[in-house]
Amino acid sequence: MIKEACVESFSEAKLAQDRGANRIELCSDLANDGLTPDFETMKKACSELDIPVMVMARPRAGNFVHSADEIEAMKSSIDLAKEAGADGIVFGLLTPDNKIDESNTRLLAEYAYPLPVTFHKAIDEMEDPVEGVRVLKSIPNIKRILSSGGKTTAFEGQEVIRKMITEAEGKIIILVAGKVTAENVNEMQQITGTTELHGRKIVGDLTSEKNN
Repeated sequence: MIKEACVESFSEAKLAQDRGANRIELCSDLANDGLTPDFETMKKACSELDIPVMVMARPRAGNFVHSADEIEAMKSSIDLAKEAGADGIVFGLLTPDNKIDESNTRLLAEYAYPLPVTFHKAIDEMEDPVEGVRVLKSIPNIKRILSSGGKTTAFEGQEVIRKMITEAEGKIIILVAGKVTAENVNEMQQITGTTELHGRKIVGDLTSEKNN
């Protein structure tokens, strides 16, 4: 089982590693579901941690429908993540009617290469996340999809998550999120059948220590 800890500072990332996280998703502003972290935080995390660091590329809070200018900003974020030594990129793009923005997703996934891409929880805004998997598995370099099965929690979304894993056909990893904690991670792994899980508290509460 891979435990990916979602963090917004180096101190949280280091604490997560010390507590047994296998991978980091590095963001800023988790109150708004995670935005692009600053370059110094990227660089420090990527150079000083011993586990892989996935960097969020998301230019603003709100929906996941992005303009041409925002796509360019995401490219710049990807450039910085590469320069910092990141192990992967996290982003998600939708059309105004909450389908996968296939053309821009292809463009950014290609731009991110050779860094693997995780398509984040934007997929949970879709009416049918399984359809999202069908689209994303045809896009080169999308390696993971972060999802709670369209529900608030992985427990509530477990049936859809299992369908997503079946649809993925082993081509994409379904990275299960949605209130996954140190207390329930084993149960969530068992009921969904995934190999990778993600959470803010997947190795316990990381916010008790001061951020750097």
